[in-house]
Amino acid sequence: MAVAVSRDLTVQVLEDVNTVKLSDRQQALRAAIQRGEPKSLGVSQVMLGLMIMTYSIPLHFTKFTEVVSMGVPWWSGLMFITAGVVAIILDKHCTMKILRVCLIVSMVSTLLSVVAVIIYSVDIDMNPEVPCEKKHGSCDDKHYATKVSRGVKSSLLLFTLAQTAISVILCILLYRQRRIFGPYASLTQDAPSTPSSLIPPNMN
Repeated sequence: MAVAVSRDLTVQVLEDVNTVKLSDRQQALRAAIQRGEPKSLGVSQVMLGLMIMTYSIPLHFTKFTEVVSMGVPWWSGLMFITAGVVAIILDKHCTMKILRVCLIVSMVSTLLSVVAVIIYSVDIDMNPEVPCEKKHGSCDDKHYATKVSRGVKSSLLLFTLAQTAISVILCILLYRQRRIFGPYASLTQDAPSTPSSLIPPNMN
């Protein structure tokens, strides 16, 4: 805070230079984050989470395997939706606090995505398609059931790989911004925004 005293003993509180710098940094942070398109990435994450949860419904009508018994599509889909919502919030409210939260959620989402990919891969490998045994000119139900199950799991695996890529990209972008603007974490410090005058009382 800068103070100026005029000849008539009027005390004038000038605008703080540090406050101006912090405000400029906040605007720069907003611009840098929005260049990374967190809103677009967040919407993509929400859509992928919904698609994973929706596409997994047919698996409940086939043989229960590790993917279904462990609820992989549900907890991974919910995690992706959460990460997407936080990224959308970051696009609207660019603060260091929300940036840290978004970075942590994105890192957790990346970790869970990798775990889900491993479970999908192992499940597909352990449950091969049942060979077609023709009865009355067509294959039996087990063949079609396992074929549908593997097809759905392959689709879920691709969606999860896409989510993993999005989470990694978002983590890298947020980590870079955190390193650049980390020293300016106190962007909301209270300080006078305009000059003000203090007139001393009349002692006569």
